[in-house]
Amino acid sequence: MSYLVLARKYRPKSFETLVGQPHVVRALTNALTQQRLHHAYLFTGTRGVGKTTIARILAKSLNCETGITATPCGVCSACTEIDRGRFVDMLEVDAASNTQVDAMRDLLDNAQYAPTVGRFKVYIIDEVHMLSKSAFNAMLKTLEEPPAHVKFILATTDPQKVPVTVLSRCLQFNLRQMGSQTISEHLQYVLAQENIAYEPAALHLISRAAAGSMRDALSLTDQAIAYGNQTVNEADVRSMLGAIDQSYLYDIIQSLINNDGAALIEKALAMQARNIAFEAALNDLANMLHQIAMAQTVPDSLANDLPERTILLDLAATLSPETLQLYYQIALLGRRDIGLAPDEYAGFTMTLLRMLAFTPNDKVAVAVSERISDKVVTPAAANNSLAIGITSVEKILPASNARTPSEPTIAAETASHQIVDTNNAPNAPSFNGDWRNFVDTYLQKLGLGRALAQNCEMIAFDENSISLRVDEVNKHLISATYQDKLSAAINAQLGKKIKLIFEIGNSEAATINTPAKQIAVEKATIQSSAEDAILSDPFVQDLMQQFGATIIPNSIKPIN
Repeated sequence: MSYLVLARKYRPKSFETLVGQPHVVRALTNALTQQRLHHAYLFTGTRGVGKTTIARILAKSLNCETGITATPCGVCSACTEIDRGRFVDMLEVDAASNTQVDAMRDLLDNAQYAPTVGRFKVYIIDEVHMLSKSAFNAMLKTLEEPPAHVKFILATTDPQKVPVTVLSRCLQFNLRQMGSQTISEHLQYVLAQENIAYEPAALHLISRAAAGSMRDALSLTDQAIAYGNQTVNEADVRSMLGAIDQSYLYDIIQSLINNDGAALIEKALAMQARNIAFEAALNDLANMLHQIAMAQTVPDSLANDLPERTILLDLAATLSPETLQLYYQIALLGRRDIGLAPDEYAGFTMTLLRMLAFTPNDKVAVAVSERISDKVVTPAAANNSLAIGITSVEKILPASNARTPSEPTIAAETASHQIVDTNNAPNAPSFNGDWRNFVDTYLQKLGLGRALAQNCEMIAFDENSISLRVDEVNKHLISATYQDKLSAAINAQLGKKIKLIFEIGNSEAATINTPAKQIAVEKATIQSSAEDAILSDPFVQDLMQQFGATIIPNSIKPIN
């Protein structure tokens, strides 16, 4: 047998299997159940979102031998013939190939005759906006007073070109673009059915490249299966799509945070050496800034298996909303105007330098220890050593709350951790086993390597090595690039070569105590304290009692 492409093999044949258009399915299902049938339907939407698929399912619902139903049987002669496109009373017309009035008149002349075998004659006219003005005029009379046995189903990607006289005679349904998460979940189902191994990160790349089209996503998946020799992995999909390495974009944003113009130009030159399209890079940069903004406002909107989730959340905690919006606007304008630049490289670098020039000078990121304390002991340097004070936070957590060594460190009595000079490297600190303190103090500007460090739990160390454990869900961070950055930073800080040993935790996620989890717990504690303070405020309580006001928890932000 010849191979059947995924887009055709997994084309939905019922409303139950249709994904991504619940609002249309609900309306049509109710109409069929209640027998409230219109004579003309218009489905609008971009390519590959299900317009023709829904039209065929509706045709089966109208002509199924079990009766008019929202759940056609799929096995009767009418259903099977419609699925094969050979049902004598269903006519599919491509308006792009039949634009003239004569073709439309021939079709409408046949409409007056009763169906041959079915209950209704169904005319599916695809890309209806391509019809000529005369052809539309020929349709109007039949659309206004159609025979009882005729149903029109029109589909178009450009409803603005359909005359209003036609629009007013149809029930209109706007099919939405598919969300990346919806596409990714459906691709997982399809590949599971096909017994094809895949990496979730690869499916996210395909979902983004499909731009809301399920058909495009399935076609790209077919291509990825062939490209990867019956597997779909991230590296192959990136190569196939020519997708930009996301680490460049993270480095660019980190360089902006660090106010490092030299690093920005260095990254742009590296991208030019790899022949990366700068217009596409600006588009991806704007998309990433949007994801960071979403992570700031609704962290749960990021999928748990999104490869960049940890880094996005880290950047969301670092960038201020105002700066983020500024970068996004500049990225959009840079993409729009890149064609006016002397060349793409100049347009791209000027966009980055514009971001750098307009970045506010104030420090947005504040240490978590400062956020949970109303009194901060500033770091003090003496004799080439660094003393870091951690103040008591009894106002947030009662002193009676005991913790075990395995629990995240949320509060501690006033204490200091001193890092002293070593004999083998002048002025270089030694590592005393306080991994959280080391990450917060020395790896602030590490960028991608810091994301790895924050999601590691230190399990052992000696003078020459540090053993780290990474949660199963964050194992994608243990890449060569991230390891190299982290290793280089640690070696530079300690003045000697330290071997990093990584292992993936296979136990319960809650038992892996990483700096990132500690920070998350601390932030949750701060947020809860802030919400309690607002809700217990007498003025707020008066507003709630007298005016029926309600508090939106997500709108409450703790004061640094």
